[in-house]
Amino acid sequence: MRPLRVYIDTSVIGGYFDQEFEKETKLLFEKFQRKEYQLVISDLTERELVNAPDHVRTLLKDLAIKDIEEILVTDEIIQLATEYIDENVVGQTSFDDCIHIATATLNRVDLLASWNFRHIVNIRRIRGYNSINLKNGYPILEIRSPKDIIDYER
Repeated sequence: MRPLRVYIDTSVIGGYFDQEFEKETKLLFEKFQRKEYQLVISDLTERELVNAPDHVRTLLKDLAIKDIEEILVTDEIIQLATEYIDENVVGQTSFDDCIHIATATLNRVDLLASWNFRHIVNIRRIRGYNSINLKNGYPILEIRSPKDIIDYER
């Protein structure tokens, strides 16, 4: 059986070094290292890390996680992200968050993990994203915090 494909946004990488989120984030990264989960990121994640401190920017390389799946943001992804904004799921300032959601949706990952409770891991937002996904013939996207993902297996 193939491991679950888990897309992470930049908040999860930063969470590795955040006292509030580090325990669960480190447990999630251990699952990536043991190949229990397949780590999926996008080129947007890479761009968001450019101005991060060195230890955050190099985390994935430092952990030597093998076989990271990197997805390129396409016009179709941007179009779906724009629809999330146009339908008022979130405001224009959350466009990058919408790109993460659209990237995970269109690439049919099993889960999206984020520590962003305001714009991503939020039941009202999740329902909004998924209603638009369904309207467009895309699957529902499971969106959870790393804590939910690691506890799910116990």
